[in-house]
Amino acid sequence: MQYTAMLLVLCTTLSAAGRIAVIAHRGEHRAHPENTLPAFQAAIDAGADYFELDVRTTSDARLVLMHDAKVDRTTNGAGAVREMTFDQIRALDAGTKFGAQFAGTKVPSFEEALALAHGKIGVYVDSKDIAPADLVAALTKADMVASVVIYGGAGFLKNVQALSPSPQVMPEAYRAPTLEKLLAELKPRVVAFDAGDFKDDAIDLAKRAGAQIYVDRLGAADNPRDWQDAVDRGAAGIQTDRPAELVEYLRSRKLHQ
Repeated sequence: MQYTAMLLVLCTTLSAAGRIAVIAHRGEHRAHPENTLPAFQAAIDAGADYFELDVRTTSDARLVLMHDAKVDRTTNGAGAVREMTFDQIRALDAGTKFGAQFAGTKVPSFEEALALAHGKIGVYVDSKDIAPADLVAALTKADMVASVVIYGGAGFLKNVQALSPSPQVMPEAYRAPTLEKLLAELKPRVVAFDAGDFKDDAIDLAKRAGAQIYVDRLGAADNPRDWQDAVDRGAAGIQTDRPAELVEYLRSRKLHQ
């Protein structure tokens, strides 16, 4: 419990002091298989403040990490996560397609990722296919309730809040009129912005509501010029595919520690 509290204080202090949180998209996945423990450990080693992961539910109600609805792209198997048991998914190789040196890497459970993160880094939870009650139960058991931000649809996030007021829910901003409704209904402390959402009117709404802004800087926008643009326009966190480089960039400007 002490480690989790310290991590929460750290993340809050970073934002309050003008420090920018670094969010490693699917872990450090340029040099490691995405959504795997090696990718998450590399994000920790890079000095990131969060790693982002994608949670889905198996046919036997276990929680595993997979961005796509099917296992085909990232493993040596085929099929929909929802139609496979946990043991079937664990039998797959999630590393060989990325590189021979990662052969034998397993698809992690959500619980394994939380255990790795505990006391070391925050977790940005992309709730792809998971029941709110299962999410809250897993976070509570892992003592990670205070160390996550939870991304999902408005209805899903309302249900999470009904179960526990503690986790930081993080809706997508979308357009300013939509964000205005989300701010009134959810009263989030943090709002997610992608490249299409990151408009001045929506940014201003989030700022006036006192909500932190976590913005994606992925693909062509994952570069120093666009990182700085995000900072200048009020971002408190940046999601990146290049966590080590972003940490270095921010530290050179005293925007990270």
